[in-house]
Amino acid sequence: MVKLNKIYTRTGDDGSTGLVDGSRVSKAGARVTAYGEVDETNSVIGLVRLHLENTKLDKMLARIQNDLFDLGADLATPLPAKDEADSEYALRMVEAQAARLENELDDLNADLEPLTSFVLPGGSPPAAYLHQARTVCRRAERCCVEMMETEAVNPAALKYLNRLSDFLFVAARWCNDQGETDVKWVPGANR
Repeated sequence: MVKLNKIYTRTGDDGSTGLVDGSRVSKAGARVTAYGEVDETNSVIGLVRLHLENTKLDKMLARIQNDLFDLGADLATPLPAKDEADSEYALRMVEAQAARLENELDDLNADLEPLTSFVLPGGSPPAAYLHQARTVCRRAERCCVEMMETEAVNPAALKYLNRLSDFLFVAARWCNDQGETDVKWVPGANR
């Protein structure tokens, strides 16, 4: 359980931050950037929820916000070397979390007609924020892939981000009257 009595510690005044395992790293490092992008994704989902009237989607997004804290904890905890056991305190993403996303994505997608054009971000306020969350999520995924060039990343974490961006796209369409009020791209419309 987390207990925070004091929010500032002054330990990061030198540009470093502490990871779950106690190690200190630069705030500009790939790991910190990756979980920072996950945090930003979570924040945008919070904005979506302010504009939702549908409890079904709100419950899905509430679960996703909790998952994103799990994901941030996973990314803030370096994976052990191959010959070492993971810390008992490590909170890791698991395949079941991505599987749940796939099921919920399929549920929402069943209400949508197939796409005949690319969709521009917009439509209703929740849809517009869902599109913003999707783009931030894609950035978080790219940061994790970049981090993988130098450090190990839990494959379930990366898979979750990939599924989440798909979920957010489908949820945006679903918020636009099940795709009826999607803003469609018209190639070359303003030439």
